[in-house]
Amino acid sequence: MDVELLEIRQHLGRFPPFEGLSDELLDEVAGSVEVAYFKAGSDILVLDQEVHEFCYIRSGAVEVYRRGGELYNRLGEGDIFGHFSLLRNHRTRFPARAMEDCLIYFIPESAFQRLCEADDNFADFVELERPRLESTVKEQKKNSDMMITRVRKLLTRYPVMVEASTTVQEAARQITEFGASAVLVLDAPGDTPRYTFRDSEDRHWQVRGILTDSDFRKHVVAEGRSPETPVGEVIGPRLIAIQSDESVHEAMLCMLRNNIHHLPVMHRRHPVGIVHLSDIIRYETGSSLYLVSNIFHQSSVDGLARLAPDVRAAFVRMVEEGADSRMVGSALSTIGRSFTRRLLELAEEELGPPPVSYCFMALGSMARNEQSIVTDQDNALVLADDFDPERHDAYFLALAQRVSDGLDACGYPYCKGDIMATNDRWRQPLSVWKQYFRDWIDHPSPERLLHSSIFFDLDAVHGENAFVEQLQDLVASRAHKSPLFLAAMARNALNRTPPLGFFRTFVMEKDGKHNNSINLKRRGTAPMTDLIRVHALACGSRAQNSFARLDDIDRTQLLAPGVSQKLRYALEFLSMSRIRHHVIDIEHERAPDNNIEPENVSDTERHNLKDAFQVLSNAQKFLKFRYPMPSRSRSR
Repeated sequence: MDVELLEIRQHLGRFPPFEGLSDELLDEVAGSVEVAYFKAGSDILVLDQEVHEFCYIRSGAVEVYRRGGELYNRLGEGDIFGHFSLLRNHRTRFPARAMEDCLIYFIPESAFQRLCEADDNFADFVELERPRLESTVKEQKKNSDMMITRVRKLLTRYPVMVEASTTVQEAARQITEFGASAVLVLDAPGDTPRYTFRDSEDRHWQVRGILTDSDFRKHVVAEGRSPETPVGEVIGPRLIAIQSDESVHEAMLCMLRNNIHHLPVMHRRHPVGIVHLSDIIRYETGSSLYLVSNIFHQSSVDGLARLAPDVRAAFVRMVEEGADSRMVGSALSTIGRSFTRRLLELAEEELGPPPVSYCFMALGSMARNEQSIVTDQDNALVLADDFDPERHDAYFLALAQRVSDGLDACGYPYCKGDIMATNDRWRQPLSVWKQYFRDWIDHPSPERLLHSSIFFDLDAVHGENAFVEQLQDLVASRAHKSPLFLAAMARNALNRTPPLGFFRTFVMEKDGKHNNSINLKRRGTAPMTDLIRVHALACGSRAQNSFARLDDIDRTQLLAPGVSQKLRYALEFLSMSRIRHHVIDIEHERAPDNNIEPENVSDTERHNLKDAFQVLSNAQKFLKFRYPMPSRSRSR
């Protein structure tokens, strides 16, 4: 795609109804556009003229009139007009005139019909009256808008790019000249084809990295490098980028997971911009993002602990404004990671720099990005292999203790099963962790894996991410080859069953404190994530999130057609039932828990709960059949 088409698609993608389109559809529209210039005062559409296009205002201002000549509307950059004529008799009903010099994109009827057929949101926008649509969208989206808004909407300029041989002094000059805060570094094509592109002069380049203001301070000035140093010697070894079709929320998660503030944005392989964390925070200051920013501004554990009520308030707000379980889980996991990362930063400020490299690892729901407001802490430390317990362990025990105590103060209680980095067993070098996983996979038993299943949901929070990535790769490459391991994991996944009795009546808890209730986590979401994890391990998935794992399972056809979709719906309903129950508890100033009383929910919800539990029950029956113990299979 040449530079002109990139400019067209990038501008279209910033405004409704194009902002929600996929990159594929946006490319089609951009490729069909014809551009016309109109002087101020000239007619763009004349009453009753035949039309087979609709108009998009690239720049300038337009007045639209009624048939009788009275003013109907004034439109500006990013607005569309003429579409009602395409929906009716192809005759102009509302003539249009340029108020100022205007650049207009004419989009043909064929593209219009394609968009109406392929995208319901586009069809709704052009078929409904604008004021009604705007009020509906603003009411329904608000905070959750961040989850569906494409990151390309935040782009306002093309990235500044320099070759790897460019000196740091010249790169700094270009950053200053263009008012940027970073440059992308290009080199000859290499071994990363997904970042290789062709420019307008038909030359091939690979985006090798990014150089930011912070990099200049840390790696040029602080290290006393010469101004003539090539930028290729200063940039980091790994480029982290995002596709323009991804959501703003995903961009934010990518930044926080990787502890970066600048994120290159690619359209396919072509760099189209750079997003800064502040761009996202400005876009959605009233959401959980603002809370995340606030976390990193705290200078003490007490300051962090005072934000606990804000976490609950953000959670309630998200639910009340229509967020689904994946949005809520991602947001709360990001908040939890941010607390953890800030506590680690504060601990390092107090204890000094770590004696060897490490990675603080999240386990369980945080690793899956499925954290809820009712959660404890599950974590571990992966240390570099030059770790010497006698010389280094006192530091890392103190680090782990400060983080664990801080998380408890912030509303994340200690793990009752002691799955925390404060436990010596879960504070080990990378080679020991690799041996743990080899032993669990190669020499499994249901009993041995009973308390180890949580370690198969793992993700990096802070430090050397590559340590945890190596563990993820080991699991993905090894687990699917061990039928005995999968059978043992499946057996454990059947320990918690849905609360269905004969004729699909509910079986209630009888534990005294929550008598005659149903624990939606223990009897619903937990066994659901357990069985999804087994299937994901069986198909070699590297995903951690349950919904992403279902996507990978779908691609392998491990389950019968339609089954994974049923699991997805059931997990979403059970998760949202649990989340809504938490909100009710908070609003009634009760400590939120996972127990609901069926008589206190509506008939419709009871019916849907039974359906969701039945999906879970059927899936568990298949799990036992799909992963039998190999020894029993040989004895038949």
